Amino acid sequence: MLVDHHCHLDYPDFVDDLDGVIGRAKAAGVGMLVSISTRIRSFDRLRGLAEAYDDVLCSVGTHPHYAHEELDVSVEEIVERTRHPKVVAIGEAGLDYFYDNSPREAQAQGFRNHIAAARAAQLPLVIHTRDADADTAAILTQEMARGAFPAVLHCFTGGAALARTGLELGLYVSFSGIVTFKKSEALREVARRVPLDRLLVETDAPFLAPGKYRGKRNEPAYVVETAAVLAQLKGITSQELARATTENFFRLYCKAPRRVAA
Repeated sequence: MLVDHHCHLDYPDFVDDLDGVIGRAKAAGVGMLVSISTRIRSFDRLRGLAEAYDDVLCSVGTHPHYAHEELDVSVEEIVERTRHPKVVAIGEAGLDYFYDNSPREAQAQGFRNHIAAARAAQLPLVIHTRDADADTAAILTQEMARGAFPAVLHCFTGGAALARTGLELGLYVSFSGIVTFKKSEALREVARRVPLDRLLVETDAPFLAPGKYRGKRNEPAYVVETAAVLAQLKGITSQELARATTENFFRLYCKAPRRVAA
């Protein structure tokens, strides 16, 4: 069994095909999906989607693109929303200096607020970071010194230094379809160096379709393609990669209902 621990099933791309998307994921051997929150103010809709499907879980949080819009949401409010049984993570939150859709100060404050919520709830923080390696590493290092919290660097596209910092702090590192792209050899080298017991795989669907699906709408079933590339990089079988990453998922996402990894 594989787990797609990061997708966005509440996006309009899936509204007319959600049953089909989830069915195809199951048929491909993807036994669990986590639909990730990008706006706390839209959380009720995301929660309802997760409630409608047995194998769909969700997170609660504010993407850095919208950090300035939701700084009034308190840490306590975030933690309160995690009490729902389908909420297994916090985020995605972090820093995005590529688009800079939100002021950097707001992104940093939102990031720290979500870290505080993850620390309080002891649920994993899903970290979005793009073109912000140094500041991401600095905030993570500062905040981890204040108290430990579980986290994953999702859809990793950073450099080796950020990966090392994350691993030293106890974080997991997750790779999306980007690792399958022809021009991603530097990223593949980072993936080779991530220990198997800290590795996760995701789609970030509907974005970043891997391999032969590139340019099309991504969906959770396609996580199989990314997993196959990661298995090759690790010199193991796809089945071994699936077992390892699924075990890693349940270790990190400790609230997720346990499934038997096949």
